[in-house]
Amino acid sequence: MALPMAYTQEIKALEQEVAQSRPADVLQFCFDWFSQRLAAERASHVSSPFPTKNSLRPTKTEGPPEKRFKKMSGTGFTSPFGANSNPFGGSGITRSVSPGGMTRVMEEDETEAVASPMSPNFLSNSSSAYNSSFRGPFGDNSPDPPPSAMRSPPNPDSYPAQYNFGRRTSVSAESLKPESSDNWSPPVHSKTPEQLERLKKAIEGNFLFNHLDDEQSDQVLSALVEKPIPAKGIKVITQGDAGDYFYVIEKGSFDFYVNSTGALQAGPGGMGEKVGSISAGGSFGELALMYNAPRAATVISAEAGCNLWALDRITFRRILMESTFARRRMYESFLEEVPLLQSLTPYERSKIADALETEKFAKGSTVIQEGDVGQEFYLLESGDAAAYKDGVEEPVKEYKKGDFFGELALLNDRPRAASVVANSDVKVATLGKRAFARLLGPVESIMRRTKYVGVKTGVEDMDPLQAHDHS
Repeated sequence: MALPMAYTQEIKALEQEVAQSRPADVLQFCFDWFSQRLAAERASHVSSPFPTKNSLRPTKTEGPPEKRFKKMSGTGFTSPFGANSNPFGGSGITRSVSPGGMTRVMEEDETEAVASPMSPNFLSNSSSAYNSSFRGPFGDNSPDPPPSAMRSPPNPDSYPAQYNFGRRTSVSAESLKPESSDNWSPPVHSKTPEQLERLKKAIEGNFLFNHLDDEQSDQVLSALVEKPIPAKGIKVITQGDAGDYFYVIEKGSFDFYVNSTGALQAGPGGMGEKVGSISAGGSFGELALMYNAPRAATVISAEAGCNLWALDRITFRRILMESTFARRRMYESFLEEVPLLQSLTPYERSKIADALETEKFAKGSTVIQEGDVGQEFYLLESGDAAAYKDGVEEPVKEYKKGDFFGELALLNDRPRAASVVANSDVKVATLGKRAFARLLGPVESIMRRTKYVGVKTGVEDMDPLQAHDHS
């Protein structure tokens, strides 16, 4: 495979320098040479808006690299930052020899008098200390720039095209401490029974609220505010703006537009390209509230007579964050009591806790049906249940708090081997098929050893050696 042209050019230039200088320390020589090449290449990019062919070629150096860098006395090491220099200011790390002949390393804060930030002459002291000690990244004596905190931001036009293209950006949000001791309480907006009924239908099935308990659901219902949208083309969210509300659609449909500039622009086509639509039962606006990011799209009503329910930022984050935190703690405590999972580490149990979902079944309800395709694994949180097989009156297994079922269909990739019926009102924690395979691998062998009357578990009852002898 042919090597890149730029690589062969750099190696050829290095070989010429080595042949000319014949250094004693080859590794240090190569390090110094490549350090200078890298600095020159980066400087050429910043100095010109577009790289040229010449800027990508190796530059001819002035004299052997050994002569361009001063060696530290007593060692064979040549620092690319200059002898005894410290790129962060100060006098660097120095060595002193004690009377006993032992070398002691003195850190820079032992020899410098650093001013307090509260001191009136803090900036002048820090500036002079910086200028007197720093000698540039490659040992030159050129005037030093001021610290980054004291200089103006660079002109974006001075960088090459696509200088920061594709670079990941950070996402942040306000810090909210779960179960904090403040006196925050969710807002309450009174609603008629008819409004409550419509609102319950609007949020029914919305994944953001599926895991809320009854109290938290009531808080959400009380905090939501109705927002009628009478006409078509009304902007509900504008791309680039700060997000203050999360919206649930009760009636109507809405279109999403994204402008490639990251914000709504003036004039025709300023909204950008249409990227999607959403209708009744859907929701939008949650990302800006969760991550404190600008609105990622412009949302407008696609028809007249739409109706929205809005939830403010703080209520949205407090209810969802605290409910998630409490739910995780509850599941972690529950999983610690499950015998099957006691061999797992706390971290492994916490990962399972994050993936669990809660379901409730009334007494006499069928939790799983024999013959159905298995998609979920169950942990019994409360209540009692029993497993039955067709044609067998007695239960093949009974369950109490902390027991599990539904694993055979997932382990063996077969239909349900038995039906499970709730003997009382039960609450179960469910784990999907993919999460089951990903998170419960360490206890698979334990689950396979669980015995059921008249049910094959995937574990051979006969010794494998005996089975071989009978074959």
